[in-house]
Amino acid sequence: MSTERFLKQRAVNIAVNGHYTLPNWYDPQGKLRTFACRTTRVSPYRMMVDVPVVGKVGDSLTSYFRDFGKLDGHISDTRPGGFLLELDVSYATRERLSNKLTWLEEKQKDPAIIDLRRHPRVVPAQSHSTLTLADGAIHTCFIIDMSATGAAVSAELQPEIGTPLAVGTCVGRVTRIFAGGFAVKFVEKLNQNDLDRFIARPITGSASGAAKAVSEPDESLVEKMDA
Repeated sequence: MSTERFLKQRAVNIAVNGHYTLPNWYDPQGKLRTFACRTTRVSPYRMMVDVPVVGKVGDSLTSYFRDFGKLDGHISDTRPGGFLLELDVSYATRERLSNKLTWLEEKQKDPAIIDLRRHPRVVPAQSHSTLTLADGAIHTCFIIDMSATGAAVSAELQPEIGTPLAVGTCVGRVTRIFAGGFAVKFVEKLNQNDLDRFIARPITGSASGAAKAVSEPDESLVEKMDA
């Protein structure tokens, strides 16, 4: 099914964080790599997912979502920064997913959630951004969440702890590696209201594959990393 057809079907527009593995994507130790992802629209039969690595139409994959559990499926359509996942699950799993979606849709009507963290994490309106390395190289990435002091990121790139880089226009260093991505601590604390403006950046590219950063390398970012 195409993304356009799915948009006309009954489904729930909802953001649920998860992670997934693609075939033939391995880390240096020979294990399948895990990437973070986030749903944007879900039905008991398929879901639209924002991702850092898109894969190809026909690819089978395994995913896991906090609210849905483990879901197997295959990619039926792609777009820059995301894909449409056809769910290959049992009837019982579809029933469970349908009931969960009904509950989540009702919960969305009362979104009063208090975050007690000192620097609360937020999910960006635009999930994708860019990573600028100290040598000026730019890579696309997926923002898992972000705060005034740092961001959790998933990307094809696998930097080491201590690596200086910029997420969007925010310079920092990699402080932690975790399943599906890595954490970056910013050199300077941001205003909470400026997170989307400085961290998230749109990407462009063909629907079939790699997305590309819109902007050219920012020499000022490289200079800050060298400082």
